[in-house]
Amino acid sequence: MSGGENGTPRKPRPGKEQQEPDTAFDLWLKRGLHQLFDDVANEPIPEELLRLIEEDRDK
Repeated sequence: MSGGENGTPRKPRPGKEQQEPDTAFDLWLKRGLHQLFDDVANEPIPEELLRLIEEDRDK
């Protein structure tokens, strides 16, 4: 009977260390998303949108 079936936590398999948080895929994904969206995220906020936010805040 393997662990986990009766509600007890499973023990990690020998030789299986926990994966690093930044695996090759994670790094690739972060870089790709930055390439796609950094320019958009760095654009200034339009004045009309800022005005609408301020008007709503004053309510």
